[in-house]
Order: sequence, then structure tokens, then C-alpha cells
Amino acid sequence: MTTVDENAFPGIRGQVQTYRWADPDATARYVAVIAHGYGEHARRYDHVAEALVADGAVVHALDHHGHGRSEGERASVTDIQEFVTDLDTVVDGAAEQGLPVVLIGHSMGGLIATRYAQQHAEKLAALVLSGPVIGGNPGFAQLLEMDPIPEIPIDPAALSRDPATGEAYAADGLVYHGPFKRETLQALFSAVDDVKGGPKLELPVLWIHGELDALAPLDATSEAAALIKTGSWQEKVYPGAMHEIYNETNKDEVIGDTIAFIASAVGSPSSV
Repeated sequence: MTTVDENAFPGIRGQVQTYRWADPDATARYVAVIAHGYGEHARRYDHVAEALVADGAVVHALDHHGHGRSEGERASVTDIQEFVTDLDTVVDGAAEQGLPVVLIGHSMGGLIATRYAQQHAEKLAALVLSGPVIGGNPGFAQLLEMDPIPEIPIDPAALSRDPATGEAYAADGLVYHGPFKRETLQALFSAVDDVKGGPKLELPVLWIHGELDALAPLDATSEAAALIKTGSWQEKVYPGAMHEIYNETNKDEVIGDTIAFIASAVGSPSSV
């Protein structure tokens, strides 16, 4: 049975809420750390964490500052590196178990995870990037040219073909439902430039993406991926899928592909 423990630590911009999913009756084979996306929070990944625990993981995650139950101005990002630093605290804590660490990042969390891996690859056994915004979004770039920026929040209908995903997102009080802030867009695009500048990712990487992702467009992401991938890079695009592939109509397939990749990187139950 999966249990969830909650804790907090003093991050770069105040207290950072953390979570740990585990089966107290099982012996873990690896540690997974989840970095969530813009405007959301870690508990939206309960079902992913539970599947990973069933596979033999202990799972850690944090609410980035300004998100979820962590302190900070809501959805205000001034420097992605601050998120990387907070994430490093979580990874270091998770690594104390002496098990291989797999980092999973979705959307903005994929951007954070990529920057983390570019700086701390030696701490990771593998990296999973889900709809990462490493290539930016031309539509969001246009917002920066406007003054003031229009109050256009993320459309829940752009998340998944499953209407229940958008409905749950819209009703979630821990999700930020407001418009983008200028400093946030500037910080995101600055980090995109940093990612493209390298270094390449030498560790095992799985990049998974929805074909019809409107928030992290596939073509822009592909261009960025080409600059940083090596022979250890695997990728899969899901036809017809949108942005939140872990909440898509084929989410079981996506989670299964993630677990299979992790097994190739850290070993399957039968090989350990």
C-alpha cells in the first residue's frame, strides 16, 4: 500500500513543500523525483507516483516556490535556476537512500529537469522529459511584445483529450488559474536559451510528447532536443495526444513506457 509523507524545507524563496510516496512493506529498487509543471502542483501526479511505487520506487516531489502549498508569489518565476537549486535539495535528500535516482519533469518541470541534468548529471541514473518546454512556445513569445500582457490563462481544454482532466484542473484550488506574468515568461525563455546552449545530455534520457501539444509545441521542442541529445536519448510521440500525457486517454501506455525505460536504466525486478 502506498503511503504519502509530507515535509518542508527552507528553499530559495521561502518554505518548499515536499512529498514522499512509498510502500513501507516493500524493498525499493530506485528513487524517482518528479518536477511538476507551471501553475500546478505535485499532488496532480499521485497516480504516476503510485504506479512507480508499485514498480519498486520511492517517489519524491516538491511544489516549486510560488506553486501548490509552497511559499512565494503565485506562479511568479524570476530565475529557473532557483527552481534547480530547490530541486537539488530534494534530489540530495532522496539520494541518501543509496539507490539510483531517476528524475521526471513535465512541461516547465521538464525545462527545470533538463537544466538540472545539464548541471548535475552525475547525480542521476536517468531522466524522463514529459512535454518539456525546452523549445519555448512562439505564442507565449508574442505575449512578451504586448504591454500590458493580456490576461489569458491556460485553457484547461488544451491539456488532454480526456475532459475530466480539464475539469479537475479548473476545479483545483491549488492550481494557479491567472494570466502569465512578464517576469515568468522572461525567465522561461531565458532558461530555454540556456538549455539550447548545452551541454548535451550524456545520461539515459526518455523524451515523451503529445503530437498535438499546444503548450509545448512539438516542432519547437524537436528543434531544441536536436541540440542536446546524444546516443543515450530515446523519444516517443503519442499520436493525437495533447500536453498532459500522464493525464491523457492513453495514460496507462505513457506510464508503462516510462516504467519500461526506467527498467532499462536501473534494472528490472528480475535482474536485481
